[in-house]
Amino acid sequence: MKNILAIETTCDETAAAVTADGWLVKSNIISSQVQLHRRYGGVVPEIASRAHIEWLNRLVDDALDKARCTTADLDAIAVAHCPGLVGCLIVGVAAAKAVAFALGKPLIGINHVHGHLYGGVLADAPESRPQEPKFPALGLVVSGGHTSLFHLESFVDIRRLGATIDDALGEAYDKTAALLGLGYPGGAALEKLARGGNPLAVDFPVSLLGSDSLDFSYSGLKTAVRYHLFGSGREQRTIDHLSQQQLADVAASFQRAALRPIGVKLRRALQRHDYRALLVGGGVAANHALRKTVSDAAAEFQVPVWIPAMPFCTDNAAMLGGLAFHRLQAGMTDALNLSAIATV
Repeated sequence: MKNILAIETTCDETAAAVTADGWLVKSNIISSQVQLHRRYGGVVPEIASRAHIEWLNRLVDDALDKARCTTADLDAIAVAHCPGLVGCLIVGVAAAKAVAFALGKPLIGINHVHGHLYGGVLADAPESRPQEPKFPALGLVVSGGHTSLFHLESFVDIRRLGATIDDALGEAYDKTAALLGLGYPGGAALEKLARGGNPLAVDFPVSLLGSDSLDFSYSGLKTAVRYHLFGSGREQRTIDHLSQQQLADVAASFQRAALRPIGVKLRRALQRHDYRALLVGGGVAANHALRKTVSDAAAEFQVPVWIPAMPFCTDNAAMLGGLAFHRLQAGMTDALNLSAIATV
């Protein structure tokens, strides 16, 4: 078996994992920074970078211990080097370079967003190994920083079809949750609140852009929710007068407007190409309403869906190690001058 140590530091999760042969997760250690950033209502890059420096060495040791591996058992070192917060990326890339150089092992840089597409292929026990998808495949990544569609000829031949032109779906969830007083991060709390609401109570705008577009836009929806709750201009108000049911109705109506473009754009893409699989990843892939939106669209075209188990939805290093296996097999390794790149 080929064992890969993977490191993830793109944003506010510090993570290390050991994967084998591209699918078996021997360890997947994640340290969340939510408590550090909650008081600020969002991720503070400098705080995130310092936390990565403080925790990463310990997490790498823990990942190796849990996997019952030594450094001699490793075949390569993988790291997310793009996209993300550049200060955070630098921490992970520098650490991965140091380990690869010290051990004389190949270094493999991974696009973090592409890594999310691999989450549905992972398993943490030999008996639960999923089948590998057939290609070409359509990919959807929905997270706090990304809402993108991809065309995959293979796991190492990926082309972006569309992306958000402003805000990502996960950010829209978190910002709307904050407006509703649900705290940070609030995506899961908003979904829970929405279950008791009427999705047709408020007619929030649904942004589909052009009739042929595969891009996304969520800034207008966020603004519409703010105006609905607080008014505009001199008409400022609070949400204290709203009942719990009214808040639930707003949450459900927001979720309907937010997810409808996902279903529409998936169907547009599936109509244009004979895809043999749909791969889904990202933190919002943990949302049950999103999962239903995806499965409904795929069912219309009889396309099987690969969607991660809950531990592999949010940022993690196992997805990087899984994808790195295929790059290693294809001889796609990187030199020690690998750069940390904030945007791609």
